[in-house]
Amino acid sequence: MDVKDFYYELPQELIAQDPLEDRAGSRLMVLDRETGAVEHKVFKDITSYLNPGDCLVLNNTKVIPARLFGEKEDTQAKVEILLLRRMENDVWETLVRPGKKCRPGTKISFGGGLLRGEIIDVVEEGNRLIRFSYEGIFEEILDRLGQMPLPPYITHELKDKNRYQTVYAKQEGSAAAPTAGLHFTPELLEKVRGMGVEIAEVTLHVGLGTFRPVKERDVLKHHMHSEFYQITADAADKINRAKESGHRVIAVGTTSTRTMESAADESGRLCEKSGWTEIFIYPGYRFKVTDALITNFHLPESTLVMLVSALAGREQALAAYETAVAEKYRFFSFGDAMLIK
Repeated sequence: MDVKDFYYELPQELIAQDPLEDRAGSRLMVLDRETGAVEHKVFKDITSYLNPGDCLVLNNTKVIPARLFGEKEDTQAKVEILLLRRMENDVWETLVRPGKKCRPGTKISFGGGLLRGEIIDVVEEGNRLIRFSYEGIFEEILDRLGQMPLPPYITHELKDKNRYQTVYAKQEGSAAAPTAGLHFTPELLEKVRGMGVEIAEVTLHVGLGTFRPVKERDVLKHHMHSEFYQITADAADKINRAKESGHRVIAVGTTSTRTMESAADESGRLCEKSGWTEIFIYPGYRFKVTDALITNFHLPESTLVMLVSALAGREQALAAYETAVAEKYRFFSFGDAMLIK
């Protein structure tokens, strides 16, 4: 399977740089994976495609202000780090720039010494393990010093950092937002509940591996980075109940999809579970739980386009993307949405 099979042409001006004022006011493309038919709607119309007894699955992870700017204590050279995941207590796996000059033993100061870090090891792909020291509560210091880790294709400054969080974000730990969920408002979710649709919350802390480009020409040689997930007994019960009663399980985002597909047994049943997943979903994958997907429009040749292609069919998915380009949909994190039903 060639990575070029998942390429499409995207004009730069279609990459959304700012979130819309109204979260639910984005456009919504609806793709029927049985017929290939496409409809053009507004996101708040999503309720027209939900039925009583369906289960909507949200990823309630919360993005931490994971980008920190500091300086080396010996030379005062500027250093930028991105927190990827907490390994233990105050040790984090990080991405450091510039990395070559930050070897084990390097000490970095942030916020005039409010937070200090020492590089203790170099791990996979040149990432650094840093042990932090501070007085007080780490999360409070991070909230004060850190910035939201927006993707590199967003060049505008984010005025309100809550716009890079879903309205239901609870569990801190992500280096990137589960962006399909950015379209929901509290009012829209309340309307969904009022329709008799179950809402289940799962957790997957999104790492940068999800967005890393596929460097292998042969897709099957690509290795996904591991991400932590958790499914509660309550969420498992809601999802199982929908499946058993013949209703649909609708994932909000590729992260919710990957969580359920990682945790399910071969019959598609879920139970309370947590762990690390490296699941890579591409065409040919047999979905065990997911019946429909709400997602954004993703980067060409990305693992996310491959997941969408696995559910919708590669040719139908890419045809829908070409339509989105022609219709000038807004792409990527702050862009418009797609429902694959």
